[in-house]
Amino acid sequence: MVRRESFSYTVQARCSPADAMALLSDLSRQEELHPLIVRVRRLPARPGALASYAITDRLELGPLRFPVTYQADVLLAGDDEIVTVARQQPGTTVRNHTRLRMEGDLLRIDVEITLAAPAPLFGYAFRQARAAHLGLASRLGAVLDSRAGDPPPVG
Repeated sequence: MVRRESFSYTVQARCSPADAMALLSDLSRQEELHPLIVRVRRLPARPGALASYAITDRLELGPLRFPVTYQADVLLAGDDEIVTVARQQPGTTVRNHTRLRMEGDLLRIDVEITLAAPAPLFGYAFRQARAAHLGLASRLGAVLDSRAGDPPPVG
């Protein structure tokens, strides 16, 4: 039996939607934001995806630390919306739906994360996903503020 649950957060930054889109839609740039990610490798895009990646997280369970590698796809990267989905065995998916909109001179970034996992794994997976994404949220505004107007990275 698969369980599914969502959580959301909002971040504000002093940057353009294009700056946020460039950072958030390129998963190879997430290592500095996402507290669990230790490696990101670009893959050939899967059918229906704009970009695909192999991402390695370092997870903890009590005193144990172990790497887990999963595939993530960018499915949509529009002017004001990003959709990604990550798939990890056995049967775990994380869907990220991000919306961007200007509110005066601030960019509002609304993120909804939906995790689905087999019931025996769900509690651990959901706690890890929520902690990691809230950790990312705590860094995101400052990173975008510091990079507003910077040229895109080379490479």
